[in-house]
Amino acid sequence: MQPRIPRQPARDQVGRRPEDDARLSAELAAVISGARRRAVRDADRQIDTAHLLHSLLEYDPEVRAVFDGAPQIARLLGYLVQRSIGYGLRWQSSVEDSGAVPVVTEVEGFSPLAAGAMEYACERAAHRGDESARGVDLLAAIVVDKEARAVEVLARAGIDPGEVFERVDRRPDERVEPGC
Repeated sequence: MQPRIPRQPARDQVGRRPEDDARLSAELAAVISGARRRAVRDADRQIDTAHLLHSLLEYDPEVRAVFDGAPQIARLLGYLVQRSIGYGLRWQSSVEDSGAVPVVTEVEGFSPLAAGAMEYACERAAHRGDESARGVDLLAAIVVDKEARAVEVLARAGIDPGEVFERVDRRPDERVEPGC
């Protein structure tokens, strides 16, 4: 019998939440907090890439800018909202893990793919010379694995995940400030 309340630990093994990681921008930390709340509300045991995608669109203006002009954005948001009322129910009680990307660091409370995406986002920022990963780094990370739930949602909405990755890569290295 599964517990009525999904297991979402308050702290990881060293007593800190993943969103407290110094390698994450303030915006990305807010995204992770939002994804955690969404996972708990949806009765999911782990934060997965679809939770992260939904929170990225909700909290990060730089990520929303990647989708500017995409006519399918309303459909994408519709799929993400419907997740908790039926679309995502087949994902409950299952772990998001394609096995395609080895997960070096397991982060408690995250699916293996979501944990790997977080690490990839930090590596992407470091490669760019930034100390903090941003939302676009995480967006790029979650669209590279074809087995990711976020990729499935994007595809159902008619958005090509490869094109999203290319848009992120083509963006000039500039931040979009909230309210702009």
